[in-house]
Amino acid sequence: MSDITIYENLANAIILQAVKDYRMALKSLKANPRNRTAQADKAEIERFFRSQWYSALTSVDGEMLIRSLQKEVDA
Repeated sequence: MSDITIYENLANAIILQAVKDYRMALKSLKANPRNRTAQADKAEIERFFRSQWYSALTSVDGEMLIRSLQKEVDA
């Protein structure tokens, strides 16, 4: 396995975990909008999706990902 493949796998794993955590925060907020932990998690993950670090990991647009996950949870 090449170094690039290892890096890509790690980058994908980081993003997939953030997506899972974001979905969970959104679902928690849908059930209880006052859930402070879920509010903090949502804000932190949105900062990540908008960060240079995120941009270094993927070419997927962070704003588009946020909107897509919000629509998915609202559906």
